[in-house]
Amino acid sequence: MPDDRRGDLHETTDRFRQAAQIAVDRAFERNDDGYVITHKTKLHHLTYQQAREATDGLNADLVCAARNLAVDAAKGVVSRWENDKRASKPEFTAPTVVYNKNAVTYNDDHCTLAAVGDGRIRAEYVLPPEGENPQTEYLRGDEWELRESTLHYRPRSGDYYLHATVAKDEDVSEEAENGTVLGVDLGVENIATTSTGRFWSGGLLNHRREAYERVRGGLQQTGTESAHRTIQGIGERERRWAEDHLHCLSKDLVAEAADHDCSRIVFEDLTDIRERMPGAKKFHAWAFRRLYDLVSYKAEERGIRTVQVDPAYTSQRCSKCGHTARNNRTSQADFSCAKCGYEVHADYNAAKNIGFKHIHAGQKSPRGRATRQLALKSGALNASGSFEPAESIGQSGSPPTSAGL
Repeated sequence: MPDDRRGDLHETTDRFRQAAQIAVDRAFERNDDGYVITHKTKLHHLTYQQAREATDGLNADLVCAARNLAVDAAKGVVSRWENDKRASKPEFTAPTVVYNKNAVTYNDDHCTLAAVGDGRIRAEYVLPPEGENPQTEYLRGDEWELRESTLHYRPRSGDYYLHATVAKDEDVSEEAENGTVLGVDLGVENIATTSTGRFWSGGLLNHRREAYERVRGGLQQTGTESAHRTIQGIGERERRWAEDHLHCLSKDLVAEAADHDCSRIVFEDLTDIRERMPGAKKFHAWAFRRLYDLVSYKAEERGIRTVQVDPAYTSQRCSKCGHTARNNRTSQADFSCAKCGYEVHADYNAAKNIGFKHIHAGQKSPRGRATRQLALKSGALNASGSFEPAESIGQSGSPPTSAGL
């Protein structure tokens, strides 16, 4: 890297942190309903112009990347709160910059980075000779595509390191595409996730429950007979709203199974689910059972059966290679296999494993032919947790590699 551009890169790092802090500060000012803002589009409209003006000269793609970083951090805090753990508003102090594909360009022996000052910075790097090394497989090969990268500054050495992420869409066999089993994972953050890669967020359900809880809490402190009657009325309104919400979700799940020609929808055993699931409340246990009942009768009308399987190790098992270990589940949202390196959203991985459980229970017919397959859908899946509810996604692997600049 040219010595005369190091100051520009330092300034880029400082302004990136500033943009991220502006976004997360606004997120924690909260919505009118009192909740932390974790929706990227909403936070973009609220902070983009302010961040551009405050970080004069910072590339627009970097401003957007800073906002995404802020949203991911805010979601992490909210997740800890939901699990009754302590967490506070993030403060961005690390000397890092996140580059999307528009903000960094790779060449054989150098890359160019968006930066403040006099245009892009050219940073040269040296790759090892072609052979059995990650750089040959991931950077020089045609199978993998370079995606988002993160620039890290190490003050002690004064060096910058660019950690590049690569990904490829994995082929899904025709047999799997035409499968008959739909695996469904249930959760607090995502109330339902399927083996076809669809997510239904639990955000609205959790939000409404918490709003009703706050109102009930205030009325209970009042303690009057009128307040008690109001509490009963609120409980009935909450039940009707939740019933309608779950009714709509159950229709979506059955439609997803029908769209993939599934003959079975597979859930995890709901016995003691509240004790097994971090952050689950009594309300969630009721919602899961009610959802299962609604799906069951709707599916039966279309000739689709619903079954439950033992959920043991479905969150720890790699749905790609089968390796099972507790440290495969790196966070509430992330799954990274310690053996094969497969990285995917944890709920999606669990949904596939739930489907596999039923497949393995009756895999062979008397003549030795497989009688059940898992319904999957190819595509690209973001492993940080940033997706829209009920959006179709698929599989990707994202092994990291890095180069010193």
